[in-house]
Amino acid sequence: MAVLLPAIAPVALIVFIGFLAGRTLSLERSTLSRLSLYVLLPALIASSLYGMTLSVRQASAIVAGFFLSSAILAGLVYGLCRLLKVDPLTQKTLLATSLFANTGNVGLPFISFALGATGLERAIVYLISSSILLTTVGPTLLKGAGLWVGLRTTLRLPVFGAMLAGLALQALNIPLPLRLDAGLELLGGAAIPVALVTLGLQLAKTNLYVDRAVLVAAALRLGVAPAIALTVGAMLGLQGQDLQVLVLQAAMPTAVNTFIWVTEFGGDADLVARAIVLSTLLSFMTLPSLLWALVTWS
Repeated sequence: MAVLLPAIAPVALIVFIGFLAGRTLSLERSTLSRLSLYVLLPALIASSLYGMTLSVRQASAIVAGFFLSSAILAGLVYGLCRLLKVDPLTQKTLLATSLFANTGNVGLPFISFALGATGLERAIVYLISSSILLTTVGPTLLKGAGLWVGLRTTLRLPVFGAMLAGLALQALNIPLPLRLDAGLELLGGAAIPVALVTLGLQLAKTNLYVDRAVLVAAALRLGVAPAIALTVGAMLGLQGQDLQVLVLQAAMPTAVNTFIWVTEFGGDADLVARAIVLSTLLSFMTLPSLLWALVTWS
């Protein structure tokens, strides 16, 4: 309990403040989303990678664990949908809500509060991998647009450029003059609270009703995905925070950006919106429980 409350309470507080703001103020969620995507999150990624202490072997193991877990999850969801004769629209929507987790808005703050700076380093490595999957596989999965379209989308993302810049500065051991690294760190520090406020705004504006499809979507995202990640992580020999972050990030609710992709490229937008809200609300119960289990037994 001493670990759980400090991890979840700050996250819940900021999301709740965002929810109240969404109910009482005329705020544009898209403005905050763009600020996070194009300014704050790239600053956080560049700053974190610049000062990263994680070894290449550890980072590579987390990346491998993510992509292997995602492939197994996609195969499982696809097979389940074929077995149950789910219609194509719902099938690709369930694939999207299962594969694309909120590793940024929820994952980074939760792991930062729970596991500290070293956990945040690992969570950012996972986030970058997840962003690449979302932007490359997303258009292909939902519209059949081809991997080249997804690759071009990835290369245009600010987080991709921030990743390259942070890694290059870290690898070449280039010191930034005039304490620019401190300014970058200060800017990146705003990414987490702004992301949580944005999530609260989203929750305030989405109507939720529960049916079998949205329950299945939430179960796949919050239950099946972390179980697969735990198995894969154990097979790869991950231990300590490497394994904890792999499993916790895999247990995050459906990404808010999934709604944007479905609206743009096709899918059941209503099901996605409800899956985002339900999985997010349930995650405030499932994530502390999973954290307790990982801290106790790993």
